[in-house]
Amino acid sequence: MLLNFGKKNKMVKELRKNQGLTAKELARMVKVDTIKILRVEDVKLKDVPEPLKSKISPILTGKYMDKIPW
Repeated sequence: MLLNFGKKNKMVKELRKNQGLTAKELARMVKVDTIKILRVEDVKLKDVPEPLKSKISPILTGKYMDKIPW
């Protein structure tokens, strides 16, 4: 929990690039159109509208990697 401190104040584009994803790949992962991702690229993660925020925040913060069965 302490490691994700401050990630909500970063831009979506910066978090996406830190994960090594393109906008098209992120849109495919959350099953939305690419244009929706591109519209919120210049917005802080905490300011993204709620339905989309709940879908992209685990991916952008890296929490989805915890559920992968290694």
